Amino acid sequence: QVQLVESGGGLVQAGGSLRLSCAASGRTFNRYAMGWFRQAPGKEREFVATIGWSGGSEYYADSVKGRFIISRDNTKNTVYLQMNSLKPEDTAVYYCAATPRYWRAVIAANYDYWGQGTQVTVSS
Repeated sequence: QVQLVESGGGLVQAGGSLRLSCAASGRTFNRYAMGWFRQAPGKEREFVATIGWSGGSEYYADSVKGRFIISRDNTKNTVYLQMNSLKPEDTAVYYCAATPRYWRAVIAANYDYWGQGTQVTVSS
């Protein structure tokens, strides 16, 4: 099993940047593909980005492509989401997730472990 804890959320003006972190417990972090999802009030949870077990194989939702960068440091058991050029529509609770079963998974049901989420609010 793996436990995930997100951090780094907050309030930022449109055009600004934030970096989210997700720290994982356990010694098998490099066996999990990692993903970021987000959920805005009244909306379904949506895919943001995913990264493969050893890094690489990054894949992004069209809505964030070119603005967000997912990365991971397996020596620190941490995955990151660098968010640039933020827009008000990026406002949501952001969740990280882990799966040992899928590569480039974009469906929430394909992930087995989830963090508690961190709020990102982008003001206009």
